[in-house]
Amino acid sequence: MQTISEEPVVGIHSAESGLKRFAVLSLSALGVVFGDIGTSPLYALRECFHGEYGIPVTQANVLGVLSLLVWALILIVSLKYLTFIMKADNDGEGGILALTALIITHSKKNGYERWFLVAIGLFGAALLYGDGMITPAISVLSAVEGVQIIAPAFKELVIPVTIVVLAGLFLFQHHGTAKVGALFGPIIFLWFTVIGILGLIEIQRYPQVLEAILPWYGISFLINNHLQGFMVLGAVFLSVTGAEALYADMGHFGKSPIRLTWVLLVLPALLLNYFGQGALLLSFPKESHNPFYGLVPSWAMIPMVLLATSATIIASQALITGVFSLAQQAIQLGYFPRLTVTHTSAKHIGQIYVPAANWSLMIATISLVAGFGSSSQLAAAYGVAVTATMLISTILFYYVARDLWQWNRSALNVMISFFAIIDLSFFAASMTKLLHGAWFPLLIGFAVFTLMLTWHEGRILLLQQLKDRTLTVEEFLQSILLQQPQRVDGQAIYLTANPDVIPMAMLHNLRHNKVLHSEVALFHFSVERVPRVRGSRKVEVIKLSDGFFKVVAKYGFLEFPNILQVIALANNQGLNFKPEAISFFLSREKIVTGVKSKMVLWRKKLFALMARNALSATAYYNLPAGQVIEIGLLVQI
Repeated sequence: MQTISEEPVVGIHSAESGLKRFAVLSLSALGVVFGDIGTSPLYALRECFHGEYGIPVTQANVLGVLSLLVWALILIVSLKYLTFIMKADNDGEGGILALTALIITHSKKNGYERWFLVAIGLFGAALLYGDGMITPAISVLSAVEGVQIIAPAFKELVIPVTIVVLAGLFLFQHHGTAKVGALFGPIIFLWFTVIGILGLIEIQRYPQVLEAILPWYGISFLINNHLQGFMVLGAVFLSVTGAEALYADMGHFGKSPIRLTWVLLVLPALLLNYFGQGALLLSFPKESHNPFYGLVPSWAMIPMVLLATSATIIASQALITGVFSLAQQAIQLGYFPRLTVTHTSAKHIGQIYVPAANWSLMIATISLVAGFGSSSQLAAAYGVAVTATMLISTILFYYVARDLWQWNRSALNVMISFFAIIDLSFFAASMTKLLHGAWFPLLIGFAVFTLMLTWHEGRILLLQQLKDRTLTVEEFLQSILLQQPQRVDGQAIYLTANPDVIPMAMLHNLRHNKVLHSEVALFHFSVERVPRVRGSRKVEVIKLSDGFFKVVAKYGFLEFPNILQVIALANNQGLNFKPEAISFFLSREKIVTGVKSKMVLWRKKLFALMARNALSATAYYNLPAGQVIEIGLLVQI
């Protein structure tokens, strides 16, 4: 009897533990994943009626815009991203770079088509840098603007206060988000609860607004308002700008917590608030200058401004962290030079700090606030980068579903065409704001994209030049058999970008010092097109002749190379090197232009500049500085 009664107890405890973990993940996902899309009610509906292309506040227009907002949330977020796009995970990780890596790894396309898919994937990632500059600016500014509603006399303080808040946010980044991360979920939970309740109160006063759930109102709005109605789509899109974050953060929380949190809390709260704002406009059209704060009672205005500011800071923090992750992935995939990347948490691998990205974001974001002066002006620059990224995600998903999963062609074509029409409509509407600020994120995207391609192609040219000036491993081993150099006791590790050729540092050391260590290992770090590489596959040791070893360490694009870990794993496979006694040899290339190639001169000079400012291999691989010997090398590209 005792044995029978124990099994259910274990099952109950296991189920309780699983439910508790699921609840914690769902609460955490609230703060990180839904912060951006959750703060859109601050400005999305307002821009439809009070923005650059605002339309008159009439019953037909209000119901039409609300209908478009509702169905944008349902079709883009619920259907496209949560139902379909999130199926395309790369070993559990999401995001446009993970999707691009999935295509690189598994696609069997010809060279040109493969290059095109990779290029648009990189461009989509580059556009997110532009979005990363605008999102903190417009989110925090729109929240702080509530101050001028409380006390119009303080209107002149809105910009300075916003700049102070943003500066504090970026200055805090080097501490990491681990300390305040536990607060993110509860604060955003409170935010969604409050905005849902505020919307529900107003809906009760004007329940007819719920008719907007019928798609016919949105269709009629577009038909009746012609070009102006089409332009309003650019403002409607502001309600779904955080959708890409749902996909990008999938690896941190998993699909189920994100989907469940969206269905049970986020979507209902957003719909209630948007309907509430619509009901307010139907009753008081003059509130179109800020319908969100129009829902808030006067006695609750100060707490609401503080809550909104906290929510927008959290939304901005999530996006800044996403930019850091994109920078890390681009470095690991070979599209960015080595940059300083610091782990800010011993428990959470995804929490990192990239100083170069942080300071560039800070300067750009504060400049945007000072330059545009209001969230309405910033809204004109917002959205075009995200619409382009969403369109690119749709294209990449099509190839993954067609070529990797072998989905039914006819059904897939219908589905992708449907989503592509929606994406293209929003993109075209956002492009109407090109001269009003939308050029900025596109300019940033093109600039980052150029840097990515220049670094990647420059590295290929550099490695080709080095390969032409050195020997293969087999040729070198045969040469030292014919003419044995002086061997001294000791262990040496040479880092090499190509495991099949001898690094130039070794040849130069042999040419000038006339000696080789008795034990020599060639270390090559290979970045795989997967997020992480399992421990059993991480290191491969090949014993060569005459005291030589070849060690290949494999890392995913979400991992950091760790030289001590690699040595320890290699020692388990027969290397037997003592970390404290190893001499590390590196080549430090000085790049000059001169050789004719497909790369134009200005890009060669740009690559040389990036190479000079890249983080040294000693710092990047965390090598013990006192054991490193760097050998200079002049290379023409």
